[in-house]
Amino acid sequence: MTRRAVYTGSFDPITLGHLNVIERGAGLVDELVVGVGINIEKQSLFTAEERVDLIRGATSHIPNVRVETFTGLAVQFVRDTHARVIVRGVRSLTDIEAEFTMTLANRKLDPGIETVFLMADEEYSHVSSSLIKQIAPLATDEALVKFIPASILPKLRERLATK
Repeated sequence: MTRRAVYTGSFDPITLGHLNVIERGAGLVDELVVGVGINIEKQSLFTAEERVDLIRGATSHIPNVRVETFTGLAVQFVRDTHARVIVRGVRSLTDIEAEFTMTLANRKLDPGIETVFLMADEEYSHVSSSLIKQIAPLATDEALVKFIPASILPKLRERLATK
């Protein structure tokens, strides 16, 4: 039986913090499915398909990672992938509070799905996609690769130039 887990998020764009959770989560299971959530009410920097491509590029060195899009509840996506575990990365006490609430809701929706929390490595505890969007127009490439995978830098620069 395959040990499969799911790590969901918007990943707009993927950060080194996300990549760190993916690498560590992939080391715990046979297969880690990265679920790129599609929220039509949220204005994204990248389309869902672009985010999938960026994540695939950034995780190409991890053979047991698969990347897919999903809509709706994460719990349903976990069921659809035949997984029983959700991996979540947490950076701060604020994250823990929000994730705790979501975990309780997910347990009500499907008591058979467990949530595993991975604490962000200290060097990534302040990194978020929102931060990247704020600093990217002003930061040098050398500064940005301290926060995002170098493989996504050209696409990020291209997208910001068209906005």
